[in-house]
This record gives sequence, C-alpha cells and structure tokens, in this order.
Amino acid sequence: MAIKALAWMVRAFEPPVYCYHEIVHNQLVVQRFEASGVVFVDDITEVPEGRPIMLSAHGSAPEVVAAAIDRGGYVVDAVCPLVTKVHHEVKTRAGKGYQIVYVGHEGHEEAVGTMAVAPAAIHRVETADDVADLPEFESPIALLAQTTLSHREWAGVLDAARERFPKLWQPERSDLCFATTNRQSALMKIAPRVDAMVVIGSSNSSNTKALAALAREAGCQHVFRINAADELPDDLTGTVGVTAGASAPEDLVLSVIDRLDPTGGVEEVRVTDEDEYFPPPRNLRQLLRAIDAAATVTLGLSGDRLPLDDRDIDASEVLESLPATISDA
Repeated sequence: MAIKALAWMVRAFEPPVYCYHEIVHNQLVVQRFEASGVVFVDDITEVPEGRPIMLSAHGSAPEVVAAAIDRGGYVVDAVCPLVTKVHHEVKTRAGKGYQIVYVGHEGHEEAVGTMAVAPAAIHRVETADDVADLPEFESPIALLAQTTLSHREWAGVLDAARERFPKLWQPERSDLCFATTNRQSALMKIAPRVDAMVVIGSSNSSNTKALAALAREAGCQHVFRINAADELPDDLTGTVGVTAGASAPEDLVLSVIDRLDPTGGVEEVRVTDEDEYFPPPRNLRQLLRAIDAAATVTLGLSGDRLPLDDRDIDASEVLESLPATISDA
C-alpha cells in the first residue's frame, strides 16, 4: 500500500515530494523513488513549508503528524494499517489505566512511533531478561508488539511476560504482520533442505534480518543477505533457497533467481495465499479522483496515473512506471 501511495504522490505533485523516513526499509525501492524526485528526510523541519509530505509505512509519533500538518502542505499518512491497529491498542489501553509492555527493537522507526503514542505508560522490552527487569506494576498490564518481529523474538518474551504477569491482557488478533510471518513459515520449510540461503532485503529491515537469523537457527550453514542480484556470491553450489523481506519487489526476487540460473529448475514453497488488501489512504484517493475529474473536464482525458482500484497491481509494476527526474548514476 505505501509504495503505491507514494507513487501516486509522485504523479499528483511536481517534484520534489517529501517523505518522512524511508517509505519502506528496502534500498532499491528508496533509490527508485529518489530517482523520481522524492526526498527522504528524518526531521519534518527539513521539509520546506507548503511542500507535499508523505509519512512512512512504519508509523509516526503524534507530534510528528501534527508538525507535518503545520508545514502547510498536503500530508498523506501511509502508515500500515497493522501498525495503526497497534497505535490504537496503545492509546486505548493507556486510557484505561494499563501499563503496556511493548516488544520492539530499540531505535526502529515503528517502535519509536508506537511508544510516542503513550510514553508515560509504555515499557519497551526485547528479551525475556528485559521482562524480568521490569518494575512491579500496581495497574493492569497489556502486551503489544512491533509488527515485524519474528516468531522467535516474540515467543520467548511472550512466555516470560505471561509467567511474570498471569493476568496479562493481549489483543485477540496477533500484532505480527501476516506478510512477515508467512515468509518466516515458508523459510522454516526450506532452510533444512538447502545448502545455502539467500535473503533479499536491506540491512535496516527488521523482518529481513529476522529471516536471516531464522535460517541460521534452522541449521543452514551458508546464509547471505543481499540487496540485489549483483551481490550474489560467485561460488554458490548445490540447492539454494531464496526468500525476501516483506517490502522487496517481486521483480527484484525474479532478477536474483535469473542470476542464479538454476539448472535443476525452481520449486516454489507456499504456506498460504495472501489475499488481504489495504487501499491507499482516503485523502489521497479523494485527491486523485479530483485530479482525474478535472483532467476529464478540461482536457477530455483522465491522465496516465495508475487506476485507483489497484488491488491487482503489483508494487513492481508501480515502481517500473515511475517517471525519472534525475539520472540513475
């Protein structure tokens, strides 16, 4: 959803379009957007007043959202709906007097944004030892999580938290991202069968790093995290497994497989069909409909933007169709 939403921003506004933090943690995706005139910033004050701003998929602190609106430009919040769910749970539980134990990585943008929703009521942990170090609480306790954690990271902390706080509250539906958990489940079926595992994704991607760690824990002796096909080792032999972080475009995965040029064919391991669909943010849909309507009235055409019903459009198609405003060099 976030990749497509930023692509629409590129089409709706003259460059530069600004984005608070990387739209997703994938180096290739970020580079493609930069080549289309997107400027990524880590501080909202870096955005000139009046320029359009997109807030990244990882979620932003309430004060960041307010600061973006104060800049006076068009603001689109592309936060993942699963992260929005966690933000809502934090706000609701804190409002009911709970202390919140939040399982998340220090400094990760999603964790930073989530903790800012109720900073006085939230306590970040990463390990079972962190749970043991928490103070005694007189108020009820809720347990929430960063959406991109691995099952391995989550399970140990969950057990420790349940043991220490027997009346612990948890949401009925897991906070963990389905795209992340599906990839981890498939990897666990693949890893014991391969001589080497290639994990496609960026070094700052939490779910990519989790995949690499899980492959090693499953007994795979040779695990390689790469950004693109040209980083593949030249001496790979035997059966090679390939997986990718949740934000890696499909064309990137296919380019890696083409580069491997497997002589014994390709076996696809699928544990489920992902059919959840998140539409683009509402105000962006409304803006694009208005632009389409204006173009139809004044020019008799609807322009070359992507259709608003994008359910069947792959993110790779969106990225490939981006206009280039600067050299790729």
